[in-house]
Amino acid sequence: MNADKQFATLLAIEAIKQLKYAYLRHLDLKEWDAVAALFTPDVVSTYSDGKHSYNGREAVMAFLSGSLSHKRVVTKHQVHHPEITFNEAMTEARGIWYLTDAVINTVSRDPAKHFLIAGTAFYDERYVKTVDGWRIAAIGYKRVYEETVARANGQLVEYKSRFLGDFD
Repeated sequence: MNADKQFATLLAIEAIKQLKYAYLRHLDLKEWDAVAALFTPDVVSTYSDGKHSYNGREAVMAFLSGSLSHKRVVTKHQVHHPEITFNEAMTEARGIWYLTDAVINTVSRDPAKHFLIAGTAFYDERYVKTVDGWRIAAIGYKRVYEETVARANGQLVEYKSRFLGDFD
């Protein structure tokens, strides 16, 4: 790979990193229009090992906003260790990211029903370069582990692990 192609590749990697980071920030801040703008119109999602699979921006956004909009549902999504590869024309890319996430749910008026879900997963995504820059064309993750903890007493309610076959 010549120096110009290496430089173009590094710039594209950085642009995709910025895209992913913007997605996570807007997701956790519940900025739904900003999240939607990062997707292609025909985006496909396979969240939670495909448990939440949707086709098209409107369907994906209906799922995300419907699941996370409540003011008593607070989320944290962090990714790291990106592995980003490109097609020869540098018009499409694939990204694998390690995800650490948490969801705090205090929707119920009964504190005994408040809970925390935390876990890790690997995002596997596809990006396309558009006239507006890189956009997410496919997004999803496979869980490594997930645990649910009751917030009232700190007791572990449920623990799931890929290695125990819980996500097959």
